[in-house]
Amino acid sequence: MSTESPGQQRILRPGEPGYEQADDARRSTPVRGRAAAVREAIRQRPGLDKAYRTGVKVIGGTTVGLGVVLMPLPGPGTLIALGGLAILGTESEKARKLNDHAVRAAKAAAAAATRRRDARRAAREQRPYRAQ
Repeated sequence: MSTESPGQQRILRPGEPGYEQADDARRSTPVRGRAAAVREAIRQRPGLDKAYRTGVKVIGGTTVGLGVVLMPLPGPGTLIALGGLAILGTESEKARKLNDHAVRAAKAAAAAATRRRDARRAAREQRPYRAQ
């Protein structure tokens, strides 16, 4: 983010000057740097790496399963399942691609629902008023 005037922040958009530097800075925070160093240290030890990857898969799979079970109920079941896929996607390219596809489908469904809602509202406003 850059500052236009004191106390007022502006969100940078892709293509604007400084966008790439801000994105790089966001990705290279001290916490992310430390996490990357820890993950690299884990990769250097095959037994620890296998245990780490198994743990990520168990947690991700459990989260996906919980989300699927909660989908028919009111609440964020779909979001929980997508979160589980994101967890799995940190260690699996197939899960990352599946998560990207699912997120695109969810966004398309939300946009379609918004269009239908707006069309219903417009049709309702065009109807003549009926006194009861």
